Amino acid sequence: MKTRLQILSIVIGCLLMSLNAWSQGMTLQDIVNDTKPLPKVTIYTAKEIVTLNPDKSKTTAVAVVGDKILAVGSLKELEAAAGDQPYTVDKTFNNKVIVPGLIAQHDHPLLSSLAMMSEIIAIEDWNLPHKTVSAANNQEEYRQRLIDATKQLKTQDELLFTWGYHPSFHGPLTRSDLDKFSTTRPIIVWHRSCHEFTMNTVALKTLGIDEAFVSKFSETAKEQSNFSKGHFWEQGMFAIVPKIVPYLATPERLEAGLKLTQEFYHSSGVTLACEPGGLYSKELQEAENAVLSKSSSPFRFYFIPDGKSIFSLYPENAILETEKTLDWCHGMTTMLPNEVKLFADGAIYSLAIQLREPYINGDFKGEWIMNPDLFAKAFQVYWDAGYQIHIHVNGDAGLDMLLNNLEANMRRNPRYDHRMVVVHFAVSAKDQVDRIKRLGAIVSGNPYYVTALADMYSKDGLGPERADNMVRMADVEKANIHFSYHSDMPMAPGQPLFLMDCGVNRITKSGRIAGKDQRVSREGALKAVTIEAAYSLGLENEVGSIEAGKLANFTILDDNPVTCEATEIKNIPIWGTVHEGRLFPIDHSGNATGSTGPVINEHTYTIMQEMEASHGHDHEQGSDNCVCTLNRIFAQALANNLEQ
Repeated sequence: MKTRLQILSIVIGCLLMSLNAWSQGMTLQDIVNDTKPLPKVTIYTAKEIVTLNPDKSKTTAVAVVGDKILAVGSLKELEAAAGDQPYTVDKTFNNKVIVPGLIAQHDHPLLSSLAMMSEIIAIEDWNLPHKTVSAANNQEEYRQRLIDATKQLKTQDELLFTWGYHPSFHGPLTRSDLDKFSTTRPIIVWHRSCHEFTMNTVALKTLGIDEAFVSKFSETAKEQSNFSKGHFWEQGMFAIVPKIVPYLATPERLEAGLKLTQEFYHSSGVTLACEPGGLYSKELQEAENAVLSKSSSPFRFYFIPDGKSIFSLYPENAILETEKTLDWCHGMTTMLPNEVKLFADGAIYSLAIQLREPYINGDFKGEWIMNPDLFAKAFQVYWDAGYQIHIHVNGDAGLDMLLNNLEANMRRNPRYDHRMVVVHFAVSAKDQVDRIKRLGAIVSGNPYYVTALADMYSKDGLGPERADNMVRMADVEKANIHFSYHSDMPMAPGQPLFLMDCGVNRITKSGRIAGKDQRVSREGALKAVTIEAAYSLGLENEVGSIEAGKLANFTILDDNPVTCEATEIKNIPIWGTVHEGRLFPIDHSGNATGSTGPVINEHTYTIMQEMEASHGHDHEQGSDNCVCTLNRIFAQALANNLEQ
């Protein structure tokens, strides 16, 4: 009887406790969670931890529970704070420097994959995750590499697709030249600029490109095509993209290319990446998800809808159609809500930008990617819907147009913390920096423009003052405007440390410093590829710094980029990453340098200088020749193929 009474009292007690819990909105699972043992803590120690948290900027230990940061401090402090909670001390990084997980804020995985899965024969050395590809510095070396590449293929009719050819380095290359390498296999040569193709006769026949097909091109596309030489550039190239993409981006090749690109990002210390305005195709997005969304991925990849395409197709229902894209991603890929990408003027690489002042020493013409009237309508629609708007813009007159729209809408419908992003930010003026500050915009710049283009544009196009002050980020930093860095890969290497190096040093390909006063601080550059990159995507509460409550995303380095020799930032070896509490060491086997990406060697510099001294510069024309638009055109062609 006593036993029965004891059991009854226990049951009644449990029932009363459960009723009380339910009355407070709790469940039985909540009760279990409240009473189960505390989870185990892992305390990572390091030579130094750069937190980017102003309350505790540097420390030597970080405590992690699951995928989150529990606390930061010294080992002694964290052990004392742990108390009775079980913990282990992991000394893997004792001789390393931990920084917040690096972020690739604006890249294009589709185009990067096409380049990565090709036979790279380029003007630079390329260090890839599992091999190093040496530069072809002249015509003889390039042609020998083509011969070697054909010998490596298994069958006589297997496609040879190569990327990196540059006529100024490698000499002329025509259809008849390629026919000498093979009359049985298709050979497709994608130029280093990404805006031109040269093919042999077999490739033209395989792709169904003949004189009758070319005769149906627009007049501009005809002018930018040479069928007899197998050469197609700009609008001519865009005209053949629907024919060429199914061969270059088969599901198997696309998967292989995405895996290589994924390895490339990881080997560069990336823990989060984003593509603004990338893919407006559910089928193509799913093809990328097949690789990038897997739980084993060492980073998350975010996407921002392409407002230009959506608004052009659905001007009356743009918001509804944009919202439909939110369920296109899953797992480790995510479509960012309430964000959109629009376009102003053309590309900096072709000087198709809208300028306040005239061009010099050349026949250049500024272009609009979105007509200003269409841009104004799209901007207002997304502004009124509360969207954060990312805008591709390169020229100072293009920036004027953008800021005029922002100011008009701020006056008409004021918004706080709208974070409109000025993307690329090639050519600007000091008064525009003041206006950016006043209007509450932020900046995402590409510091590689200075490295790659300042020497050339000082002579042609912009002149010394405007060329040397491209991407005037020190003025932005001094004005306390939020700014981040991006690569726009494949236009620049998707390597955050390399971008930091470009922004801090501003050393051009000739070895001089361009715009000395526009060099940013070390800490500002690190923030630009971490917390500020996160801020530009609305993710600063989740990632970007090392502080309690945020995701445990770290990049593990051999040295501190804020205190090491300034010119060595890009060369800091990377151990690997911690992504949401999971350790991902980098496999350096087959890569003697331990670094990834293109490396311009001394011989390449010499050739560039000789070329500049003896030749003019050929600049591509056209309004649709930026890499962002190029990516959209390739994506659309591939999407159409997937839908068939």
